[in-house]
Amino acid sequence: MSREAAPAPPGSPAPRPITVPDIRARKGAGPKIVMLTAYDHPAARILDAAGVDILLVGDSLGNNVLGYDSTLPVTMEEMLHHTRAVRRGTRHALLVADMPYMSFQTGRRDALRNAGRFLKEGGAAAVKVEGGRKRASLVRSLLDAEIPVMGHVGLTPQSVNVMGGYRVQGKRLDEARALVEDAVALEEAGVFAIVLEGVPEGVGRAVTEAVGVPTVGIGAGRFCDGQVLVFHDLVGLSEGPLPRFARRYADLDLAIASAARRFGDDVRAGAFPSESEVYTAPQPFGPKAGSGAR
Repeated sequence: MSREAAPAPPGSPAPRPITVPDIRARKGAGPKIVMLTAYDHPAARILDAAGVDILLVGDSLGNNVLGYDSTLPVTMEEMLHHTRAVRRGTRHALLVADMPYMSFQTGRRDALRNAGRFLKEGGAAAVKVEGGRKRASLVRSLLDAEIPVMGHVGLTPQSVNVMGGYRVQGKRLDEARALVEDAVALEEAGVFAIVLEGVPEGVGRAVTEAVGVPTVGIGAGRFCDGQVLVFHDLVGLSEGPLPRFARRYADLDLAIASAARRFGDDVRAGAFPSESEVYTAPQPFGPKAGSGAR
């Protein structure tokens, strides 16, 4: 059974913000890394206070908040808008922002400018870039510009059209070996952690054991150095069936719908607002005594 963290004693100092070196140092040292997506200030404030280690402003924003069918339509301006909101709610967690589709694929200059905007304008501490060996040179360029990078291999949603859908990667031996090589190349390029998505558990374990930086799994099995879920999957705000790896810890969709229905019932019945929920003036308003049309 899960337990809520006890509140800090009054007057105790706020927890020190988690840094990129802190996350890198968790490799093999524990505890496992806890990472969740966040797209707005209220969610960031709540998750940060709950002790989440990394908040990711994912381009999954497109599917979960903006109503897109995939992550591909998400723009830099949309990502920056939401990163700033999450930043304002974050005090402790490491804030990482996703580089959206076509923000880095069009060349080194565009990638540096866009990644720099996440740190300079959005308040992120690092960016996440999808792709393996072919991103190694880009990772080095970003690090040369003092921009920390989290890698992402396996099922990479920005490659959905090339992959032919959201399919588990690394099922064949050659594909599994390629994923290990991708992760090693990213480590050598300087990433501080790697998201490993949608791979068989054995592949997740092999990648985790092959690299000296933490792996954060999402549908990658039990042997990664940490785990990440999408916030909307976690709390029951997603549409449709969940993927196998996405455990639902709350049913906020039902709670919100119930609250809206109860509010509607009270409004229609004249039960809202009640006398205790209205403002009063010292003297009643209305026609003055003795006044009237003449």
